[in-house]
Amino acid sequence: MKKLHRFILALCVVALFQGCDNKSSGTANGASQKKLRLAFVANTADEYWAIVHLGCDYATRLLGDVDLDFRFPAEHTAKAQQEILSDLVASGVDGIAISPIDAENQTDFLNNIAAKTLLVCADSDAEKSKRTCYIGTDNVVAGKQAAELLKAALPQGGKIILFVGYPNAQNTKDRIQGIQNGLAGSKIRIVDTLVDDHKSPIAQKNAEDALAKYPDLAGMVGIYGYHGPAILTAVRSAGKVGQVKIICFDEDSDTLAGIAAGDIYGTVVQKPLKIGWQAIVSMDKYLRGDKTQLSDGKILTSSRVLTKDDVAFFQEQRKTMLLKLQDQRP
Repeated sequence: MKKLHRFILALCVVALFQGCDNKSSGTANGASQKKLRLAFVANTADEYWAIVHLGCDYATRLLGDVDLDFRFPAEHTAKAQQEILSDLVASGVDGIAISPIDAENQTDFLNNIAAKTLLVCADSDAEKSKRTCYIGTDNVVAGKQAAELLKAALPQGGKIILFVGYPNAQNTKDRIQGIQNGLAGSKIRIVDTLVDDHKSPIAQKNAEDALAKYPDLAGMVGIYGYHGPAILTAVRSAGKVGQVKIICFDEDSDTLAGIAAGDIYGTVVQKPLKIGWQAIVSMDKYLRGDKTQLSDGKILTSSRVLTKDDVAFFQEQRKTMLLKLQDQRP
């Protein structure tokens, strides 16, 4: 039964990670090798990053030749991330994946890290840095997907507001660019962009203030995963469910429940399990000598939209997969 359980888990993970290229499958051939120390530095601690962590753990177990150090910054600042990176390099880590909070202002620091160890960006890029590769969603495309949801939700057009966490993060900028490009020529108009420094209570307060300031507001777009629940709480409190359409990103459980209830129109979901898995597997193989792993400079994972029509099936698949992966954790 144990072997059967593992086989079923493997099939589920293969299905989840469909689209992974052949370069990133399997382990390196040859004699026994030393264990690599690989690290992943998130930009905060939330449900999305917990799933990324599961993906990293699964890759670590499959490879069997990696020690994983997954870190969350205690504070939502670039400085906190940089302190973690400095500590990791000083401890002799072989490779680091990071989602930079402020790519533009972190470039010089990241270059210094890249000179000392393998550095890749995951989830959010730092294109001007000397990182070896970016692994994650094409966020411009994801932004365009959000724009398509907006146009479906608001066929007559109207005013909308964007909510962002880290305004200088590359994924934030790319998603906004994709939304702007996707809305070009439509009757939907962005009237404000509100920043909350990745703090859910501030995001909710921003939403409450926006609803009071713009009584004719037609829609709200949350760029990060925690925005969906924060915005939904404000809209429900204001009694404007259905009147103000909510579009968001990621697969926070409360967001999915809001979509199932019909209170959130839709969300753009990434592949956080795959992003974590891909980062660890690619760094491992690259450091073992397979330089083709990161040679393209970008490994892009797909994103998709979820609405009430398909959210129930997604929720069931997600629940089954996460339970299986959590059960397999040491």
